[in-house]
Amino acid sequence: MSSSKHPTSPHLQIYRLPLTALLSITHRITGVVLALGSIILVWILAAAANSAAYYQAMIPHLQSWYGQLFLLGFIFSLYLHFCNGLRHLFWDAGYGFELETVDLTAKLAIVLALILTVATWAVAGAG
Repeated sequence: MSSSKHPTSPHLQIYRLPLTALLSITHRITGVVLALGSIILVWILAAAANSAAYYQAMIPHLQSWYGQLFLLGFIFSLYLHFCNGLRHLFWDAGYGFELETVDLTAKLAIVLALILTVATWAVAGAG
């Protein structure tokens, strides 16, 4: 057999997706989370608008571990989707395509989303 000069494709157990690719996938996932979470938030607002008793029936669910996890995930998804959307706006304007800038803004979007989530959670818990 002759040796081939073609490159071999990376094995899935060895290959690591770049941060930009992971953030792109996450951006799509957070968009779906925001769409589905918005339905639940509208349901909560409708309950509050309907009657105090109906809203009071929802309070135990919102204060439970799964309600808190939903709210935390929704807030983080909102901030990450927003921060990554800002990156896309700069790309649409033709800025930030250098590899160093792409990696830096990806990390910045994640860190900023975490900071904003913790800050929102801290302010909401203090109120």
